[in-house]
Amino acid sequence: MKKCIFLDRDGVLNIDRVDYVYRLEDLIIPDGAIEALKRFKEAGYLLIVITNQSGIAKGIYTREDVWKCHNYFQEQCGNLLDDIYFSPHHEKFNSASLTRKPDSLMIEKAIAKYKIDRDSSWMIGDAHRDIKAGKKAGVKTIHLTEKPEESFSELTTSNLLAASELVLQ
Repeated sequence: MKKCIFLDRDGVLNIDRVDYVYRLEDLIIPDGAIEALKRFKEAGYLLIVITNQSGIAKGIYTREDVWKCHNYFQEQCGNLLDDIYFSPHHEKFNSASLTRKPDSLMIEKAIAKYKIDRDSSWMIGDAHRDIKAGKKAGVKTIHLTEKPEESFSELTTSNLLAASELVLQ
């Protein structure tokens, strides 16, 4: 069984925006994020992105735009990410889907595909829906937040590098 770090994209691997991150010029990698990914990899973790991309359902951008951003991020981090799962759905625009966080189907699919050990794996996200999805899937959670008192995750911190220190201590 393998251990895994499941990562939300917007707000964790890149700086989130009020609107959507789908153009390369809007994809800004936070300080320390790539270093955190390197540390996780060196410790033997799979790194899998789990992200809602409802802008596809809303017609704002395409699947190809998501892949362009993912491929750019992979180039910047030296191909450290093992996989990406994204949900293009939004219940108000085309259909409800169990792949969309806070449901856990994207995580469940990755667990089955990669034979991941839930007990030694983590979901790291910046929104309550990320934490809910991780908990539904039976993995530990870290909430990247400036308001830890509002979180129900096992751990809270402010950024991915600090999260790596908590996991790897």
